[in-house]
Amino acid sequence: MQEIMQFVGRHPILSIAWVALLGAVIYTTFKGMTSKVKVISRGEATRLINKEDAVVVDVRQRDEFRKGHISGAQNLLPADIKNSNLGELEKHKNKPIIVVDANGMSAQESGNHLYKAGFEQVFVMKEGVAGWSGENLPLVRGK
Repeated sequence: MQEIMQFVGRHPILSIAWVALLGAVIYTTFKGMTSKVKVISRGEATRLINKEDAVVVDVRQRDEFRKGHISGAQNLLPADIKNSNLGELEKHKNKPIIVVDANGMSAQESGNHLYKAGFEQVFVMKEGVAGWSGENLPLVRGK
């Protein structure tokens, strides 16, 4: 214990950074466990698409979407989702919704908005389209 106190005394900024990082990890873990929007793997996403007719919502910009997206995906911008401009997606409230982005980092917020808009089964795909294409899963170009 004395060594820890000496370390903290000699390296206060590093100690504060460590405590902040630990707090962030605990917060993120707790938030993920209590969220109604679950993060799923590509395998689970594929199962939902094939077996439960899940709808894929791609929240990337339109030019990124045209460069390659999951077959059948609908392109909705996060701002449209936040403002409840959901268009055709409204018809699919009873189906599983899989939200994907470029790398899995920004889809959670859009997923939360969809859940609040009345979509019962909302998922976010881990690692987004980058992870999907990284496993050589098919992407559709254009549209």
